[in-house]
Formats: sequence, structure tokens, C-alpha cells
Amino acid sequence: MGESTIYKNKPMLRYDPTIHHRRSIRLKGYDYSQQGAYFLTLCIQHRECLLGEISDGVMRLNEFGEIVQTEWQASAHIRTEIELGEFVVMPNHFHAIVFINVGATGSSQIPILNTNIPVKGPSPHQLAH
Repeated sequence: MGESTIYKNKPMLRYDPTIHHRRSIRLKGYDYSQQGAYFLTLCIQHRECLLGEISDGVMRLNEFGEIVQTEWQASAHIRTEIELGEFVVMPNHFHAIVFINVGATGSSQIPILNTNIPVKGPSPHQLAH
């Protein structure tokens, strides 16, 4: 049960903490609540493929993947201090670009420069169908 999904003819292996050593790439002392563009990756515990599967090179969301996509898209309506960039739901993780527009206090609107950064690959809507 080590392999769960095939992507571009390469097996997607389960996360193994004995061989996958991750260290934080966060900048020490950096205030991540300040305005800017941030790249997020959220992984399912133990890298289990709970959000769907890749079939013929297309990501097919299951019920849980649909929930992740719907809730992410609702985030900008719930949290007015953010704007959403490109995102993709994968079988065992989620990638997104989020723009924080308001300072940590939420008291002032700070403009974002050049949010029209091209991102290669299919749109989330293409992946969902």
C-alpha cells in the first residue's frame, strides 16, 4: 500500500518520516502576518490520498476534495483582508497563493503590487472536471 496514485507515470509514495526529512524554510524573525503574497502547501496527515485521484493526467476531486475547494474559494468572502491567487487541490495536499492586504491589526488597507503574476499549469476549474 506504499503507492497510491500515478502521476505522469511516476508513483506517488506515501510520506515516510524516516526518509523524508523536512526543515522549516521560514525566515527567522519575519512577521508572516504582514502584507504580501504567500505560497501555502497543506498536506494531509500521513500523506494519505483523501482528496481525490489523478486519472489520465487529470485531477478528479472526491467529496472531500470538493469541500476543500469550496471552502478555500469562500475564504476571501469570510476574510476580507485576503485575496486568493491560483490554487490546486491534489490527492494528498493543497497548494495556494494568498495575498494578505491588511496589516496585522486589520486597521489599514495596503495595496498589493503586481498580483497578475502568471502561473503555469491548468486552472483549478480544469482540474476539477
